[in-house]
Amino acid sequence: MGMTDPIADMLTRIRNALMASYNSVDIPGSRMKINIAKVLKSEGFIKNFKLVDDKKQGIIKIYFKYDEKGVPTIDGLKRVSKPGCRIYAKRDNIPKILNGFGINVLSTSKGIITDKQAREIGVGGEIICSVW
Repeated sequence: MGMTDPIADMLTRIRNALMASYNSVDIPGSRMKINIAKVLKSEGFIKNFKLVDDKKQGIIKIYFKYDEKGVPTIDGLKRVSKPGCRIYAKRDNIPKILNGFGINVLSTSKGIITDKQAREIGVGGEIICSVW
């Protein structure tokens, strides 16, 4: 697998770090991944993220959120669209995740947004991943 799918790699790193109860995880940077991190933060799935200059592509440090029992805010992440098999949704049939408890992250003409935002502004796009 490796870096053939950088987004899948990002999700795997987050998943593994959460299973190990880490406070944060470092991910090789890209504009797309920064935008996904922005959505995760605005939707309350992560505490914060920051960009670290490593003189290469940059690193995104993602800070996780746990409840008082130590349960992470993120229960699951799933790659939907893949490099070999792109998954698109038209604006009127964007699937909901867990009755709206989760989100689909979409790449649209209006940027990287949630399924809810996509429905509100009436755009479809590529379903990058689901988070719940």
